[in-house]
Amino acid sequence: MSPGKMNERVISDKVAWVERMVSEIQKLPLESLETFMGDNRNIWTAESCLRRALEGLMDLGRHILAKGFGQGVTEYEQIGRGLQERNIFSAEEADLFIKLAGYRNRIVHYYHEVSPEELYRISRDNLADINRLVKTILTWLETRPELIDKTL
Repeated sequence: MSPGKMNERVISDKVAWVERMVSEIQKLPLESLETFMGDNRNIWTAESCLRRALEGLMDLGRHILAKGFGQGVTEYEQIGRGLQERNIFSAEEADLFIKLAGYRNRIVHYYHEVSPEELYRISRDNLADINRLVKTILTWLETRPELIDKTL
C-alpha cells in the first residue's frame, strides 16, 4: 500500500458520525442513575451510540493511516500506536485510543459483561475522551491541507 491523499469526504463523514453519536448520548437523562435506568431504551441507546462513536473514531484513524501513510492495520489497537508514530497523537493520546479500542471490543464481544451502571457512568463522565481524540486529529489535519483530496 502506498501513501496518497486522505479523502476529505471520508474524514468529514466520520467526524460527523462520531459527533452525532456523542450528541445522542448527551441527550439521554444523565442527571442520575435512577433517571437513566428509568427507561431501558436509555441503556440500549447509550450502548449502541457509544459503540458506533468508537467505531467511527477507529475508522477515522484507520483512514488516515491507510490513505495518508500507506499503513494498513488489522486491529483497532494498532491504530493508536500508528497515529503516535506519525506524531498525530502523543503517547498519552495513543494510550487513550488503545483503551477506547479495547472498550469497543469489550462492548462487541463481551456485551453481556457491560452493565447498565457502567454505560451510565461512561456516558456521564467519559465522552470528552472521544471528543479529545477527534479534536487532536482535526487539529493535525488542519495544518496539512496538502494531504487531503478535496475532490468528490
